[in-house]
Amino acid sequence: MKEHLGIGMTSQRTRDRLIVHLQELGIKDQRVLSMMRKIPRHLFVAEALASRAYENSSLPIGHGQTISQPYMVARMTELLIEDGIPENVLEVGTGSGYQSSVLASLIPRVFSVERIRPLQEQAKKVLSDVGFRNINFKHSDGGWGWNACGPYDGILAAAAPAEIPVKLLEQLTVGAKLIIPVGEEGHQVLQRVTRTELAYEVETIEPVSFVPFLKGRV
Repeated sequence: MKEHLGIGMTSQRTRDRLIVHLQELGIKDQRVLSMMRKIPRHLFVAEALASRAYENSSLPIGHGQTISQPYMVARMTELLIEDGIPENVLEVGTGSGYQSSVLASLIPRVFSVERIRPLQEQAKKVLSDVGFRNINFKHSDGGWGWNACGPYDGILAAAAPAEIPVKLLEQLTVGAKLIIPVGEEGHQVLQRVTRTELAYEVETIEPVSFVPFLKGRV
């Protein structure tokens, strides 16, 4: 990852304040905090919003989508790697590419699916400019996953379905975890699903608010 220091509201001092705030909110994994301190989030949003990039808030990225708030990116990543760093992870919903960058800073191989092609193309450019070379991209319906490159040691979804897509569960290795928001708007919860030899164990983590999980490609 290349170093992008930034100035003013995108400076390292501003980033450090965000990290302190994430710790105050309960993020404990130092691997996650260290990577998020380095990653230039301001490059993943429109230039007009760069001064707000290190606030703990979601921001619009076009096409009715948002870049997730830093706390949620940190929390989902923390839940994914709590029991060890997976070798390969499927990300459902590339979006701006910011969550992709956090995953790729920690995980050897990331496979990222996005249904909105212009968002994917922009994310690919930014991630390449920042220096990531371990992310593979596919323009596809996220509910299908990416079976050809699976099964995966972890899956992280950045949009909320009413029910968890069966195809995502099927693409988990035994012992792997799926981190996903589930539920209708206003009634969503973050869940961690662990695949066992015989079943899927579901933990409900906390209430959340995500964009809906939509079908098809555009």
